[in-house]
Amino acid sequence: MELSFSALCLLGCLGSVLGFGVDPSLQIDVLSELPLGDPLTGAFQVQGLHNGSKAFFFQGTSRNVKASPEKAELFFQKLRNKHEFTILVSLKQARLNSGVIFSIHHLDHRYLELESSGHRNEIRLHYRSGTHRSHTEVFPYILADDKWHRLSLAISASHLILHVDCNKIYERVVEKPYMDLPVGTAFWLGQRNSAHGYFKGIMQDVQLLVMPQGYISQCPDLNRTCPTCNDFHGLVQKIMELQDILAKTSAKLSRAEQRMTRLDQCYCERTCTMKGATYREFESWTDGCKNCTCMNGTIQCEALVCPISDCPPNSAPAYVDGKCCKECQPICVFEGKTYFEGERETIHSGDCILFECKDYKMQRVVKSNCAALSCPESQQISLSNSCCKVCKGHNFCSEGHKCLENSFCKNLEEKAVCSCRDGFRALREDNAYCEDELCAEVICTPAARSTSQDVDECAEGRHYCRENTMCVNTPGSFMCICKTGYIRIDDYSCTEHDECLTNQHNCDENALCFNTVGGHNCICKPGYTGNGTVCKAFCKDGCRNGGACIASNVCACPQGFTGASCETDIDECATGRHGCANDTICFNLDGGYDCRCPHGKNCTGDCVHEGKIKHNGQIWVLENDRCSVCSCQTGYVMCRRMVCDCENPTVDLFCCPECDPRLSSQCLHQNGEILYNSGDTWVQNCQQCRCLQGEVDCWPLPCPETECEFSVLPENECCPHCVTDPCQADTIRNDITKTCLDETNVVRFTGSSWIKHGTECTLCQCKNGHVCCSVDPQCLQEL
Repeated sequence: MELSFSALCLLGCLGSVLGFGVDPSLQIDVLSELPLGDPLTGAFQVQGLHNGSKAFFFQGTSRNVKASPEKAELFFQKLRNKHEFTILVSLKQARLNSGVIFSIHHLDHRYLELESSGHRNEIRLHYRSGTHRSHTEVFPYILADDKWHRLSLAISASHLILHVDCNKIYERVVEKPYMDLPVGTAFWLGQRNSAHGYFKGIMQDVQLLVMPQGYISQCPDLNRTCPTCNDFHGLVQKIMELQDILAKTSAKLSRAEQRMTRLDQCYCERTCTMKGATYREFESWTDGCKNCTCMNGTIQCEALVCPISDCPPNSAPAYVDGKCCKECQPICVFEGKTYFEGERETIHSGDCILFECKDYKMQRVVKSNCAALSCPESQQISLSNSCCKVCKGHNFCSEGHKCLENSFCKNLEEKAVCSCRDGFRALREDNAYCEDELCAEVICTPAARSTSQDVDECAEGRHYCRENTMCVNTPGSFMCICKTGYIRIDDYSCTEHDECLTNQHNCDENALCFNTVGGHNCICKPGYTGNGTVCKAFCKDGCRNGGACIASNVCACPQGFTGASCETDIDECATGRHGCANDTICFNLDGGYDCRCPHGKNCTGDCVHEGKIKHNGQIWVLENDRCSVCSCQTGYVMCRRMVCDCENPTVDLFCCPECDPRLSSQCLHQNGEILYNSGDTWVQNCQQCRCLQGEVDCWPLPCPETECEFSVLPENECCPHCVTDPCQADTIRNDITKTCLDETNVVRFTGSSWIKHGTECTLCQCKNGHVCCSVDPQCLQEL
């Protein structure tokens, strides 16, 4: 489904901030997870683009590089139902090879497959959409050139971005891929299955990152600061959900208003409920270490102020169970120390003696048998309140503690203590009661707000300052300042030398230089492709008829053609730009012209082709097309495709694949039952397929453009048709400016769906201002 609001996502921007590491839980490192390197697998470890990871050479067709069902399921647990992920790979593909980089499919359904065709110079992405239809996105680009390339394909809902060698090549809005992968889905690497799509070449760093714009990990200088399309889709979905909630809430509100009209004469006292208890208006109570009052239906609490205890002799203030404030408790004085009732102390004089404070004096406690310990004596520790030793790491909290509101028990080496949870402060010195650092438990009071303080990110290590910088705390944030003698790179990093500013770099003249700590990075300018040190011009629509791309979207056309893409033939005869002799007549041809001798004239019979004289009877092969042969026949240039003489042992198999007699050049049909010779073509699943020297290459059949609002794809057909009834359409060019009114007069955005009010099985949908409803038969059966 084409989503016009997805076009907003094409306005995404890139910020030059630092890239950080990837969470392993969001990463699928394919080459490290599969058992490669064994000669039986058909993939051998070789030297890669760099030495930071392993690279493998894929060759031949006797291989089955496939993840085990258990390993594949681990992959799919990370990918299943995700709509934002990135495919990364570094590769060096053999010339003219058409092969699959990886394939995720179940039976004949390709859920996600990346393919590079060296026959047609295309990158293809095969996937399935939410309507359970197969789709193929074709990106014209030459990967199969026996050179290293770094490729990334970022998918964010219906938004695709293709980068090659850190240059953004294509950006498109497509149908959102459907990633509800069923159990039993297979994962293949370097081939589609055991019979087709064999990739030939070297692959390294094959990864799937389940994160927004994962290409940053491959090209750190291409960081992002704007939301992705998946973020936007999520926002739209939330708005639709809120619309549904609004419709239901409006219905409930209408019923409530009807009931309220009958209660106008009633007096209803507002009450408060806390921890299951109900309190009346102005009623006060104590909750832990807070005094609370019910005010106009709202609970207001403030910290309890404890009175100063004036205790009699032989007693002192201490905390007791169930009370917030200290109360006077009996004490014992023993060897200059004060103990409260029930506290114990040990004395070691050869043997351990245990005393307990009881009735104002320390009394000896009969020693009990100690439990056997499961740790060596070196791991045993003595306690100050028990003659029995415990093992290091003993869980004192499990023996009972007095940690209450917003507090938790924390084990120390010899005892347990209470500690406030993150974001809470202590109301007593023993941390048994805690409250929110800014607010009380239920309502923020002015006193609570006044306690807020700035967090010092520098002191707590919660900052992003990197090499050669100093962190300086600011109100509500922090800043990174360069050390003396260093130059700023960005908000977080500084370097000792700017190689870009001093022109001490090796970047191409068509590349941008980015200074980094200890070096620099080179990125080709928009419209150019390469590794930064060497950048070549890139023309988005290509240069036709043998033209050469010399600058960004600028073609140098060969003689005889003109236009932005060299698509227009120059009529040399009409413009007088020809070299025909006076006794010959000029005839315009595609890319040139022909000088022909008129009837009755005595001409030399020579021909002029591409500015060169061709003698009568001369035969030559076109320089830009090795499969076309031209001849000069009495002043006429005749060109045709090379005639394939399969009996000739020197026949060019590139131009005549049908003459290839080798069994290894035959291809097996997708159903595994039909053999095709090299050069044969056929149609399979709405794709044109061709066998070329043992490799099957398939590409989508061309469909006419359907410039209509509503379209439908009939069963067993390959191309959609326009329809006028929106309720019959399965593909809609959504326009979010068009809305619908549902049966409860709630405004619905186009694309939203809801259960019709008063029914259980009638599903309605807004289609560009039209409401279409249908009954779900399965829902009726479940009633």
